[in-house]
Order: sequence, then structure tokens, then C-alpha cells
Amino acid sequence: MELLAYLDSHLLTEARLLAATGLDRPALQALQAARLAPLPAYRLRVALQCTSFFGVHEETGNVDYYAKGTPAWIGAVRHFEHEDDARALFARRYTERLHELDPTARADLAAEWRSFLAGTYGLCTNTGLPEEIAAKEWATATIDRIVADGANVQLNKLRTAVDLLDASSSPFAPHERARSSRHRLIEQVRAQRRL
Repeated sequence: MELLAYLDSHLLTEARLLAATGLDRPALQALQAARLAPLPAYRLRVALQCTSFFGVHEETGNVDYYAKGTPAWIGAVRHFEHEDDARALFARRYTERLHELDPTARADLAAEWRSFLAGTYGLCTNTGLPEEIAAKEWATATIDRIVADGANVQLNKLRTAVDLLDASSSPFAPHERARSSRHRLIEQVRAQRRL
């Protein structure tokens, strides 16, 4: 069960998230319904069959997995009452990091916020936090642009972007790796450009 090993080592189960935040499930769901906290990055439907001295036991259930940075995010927004406050915090943190990387860079913050709330960045970044999302998105756009230009004159900038993407991207679940941005923009670019 390589997927379970990956999820358990790189993400937090809902139970671990609740323990880390001191919330109960209804409180977490209320934050999600108010669009203050992200949904899980992965949702497993599990059918379990166990055989022991006492015989066969079967059960089914769901296990949700969240980005490791989710407790920190919840700590920052748990007392907010409106989505606008959480979205403004996300935008500020995202934009500050983006401008550290490139003062001229722009982002579609509405789309980034929607993806964040959907749990998407829990899947493809290490922490799922705004600063790392900004780094990932800037690195991805930079690599795509340099590779499309086909010139080697920006090799140092390409190397910097690939290294940043490597640092901010998750390893991806085993069944997703071949289709991931890590494979396409880190592994393949390093191999093709000998970075």
C-alpha cells in the first residue's frame, strides 16, 4: 500500500489535523463551509477486511488527508468571521512572497484562492501555505516561459526556478508522479538541460 505510506508520511490525516488544532470535526467543517479553511487534498474511501483469531472483520470508512501547513493556516484564521478576511490574509502572504521572487510578477489571486480552498495545493506543495504556493506558481511559470523560448541564455534563472520548484513541490503520490509538475518541470528539465 504505497499510497497509504506516502499519505501518512507527507500529509496529515483529519484526526491528526484536529489534534494539532484543538478543533473537533464540526468546528473544522464550519471553517470549511465559511470558506476560511481548505478541504482535504486527498479523500480516501476505505474498505477494510481483517482476519484474526476471532474471525473476519470488515468495515468501511473515509480518511481525509490535509497539507502539513493546514494547522498553521487554521491558527491564523480560526477567529475570522468572514471569507474576505481569510482571502485578504492569503492574498497578502502570497503577494509578499511573489514580489520577493519577482516584483513585476502578477497572479490571478481569485483562482489561487479557489484552488487553495479546494485542497489542490495540499496535493502539490509541501505545506499548502500561501508563501509556498506563490513560489510554486512563480517557478512553474518561469520554467514554462524559459523552456518555451528555447534559449540557454537564461540557464541560471532556469536553474534557480527549478530548484525553487523542487523545494516547494511535494513528491506527489505514486500514482500521480508521471503526470505531475515535478516530473515535467523538474526531472525532465534537469535531464534535458543538464542542470
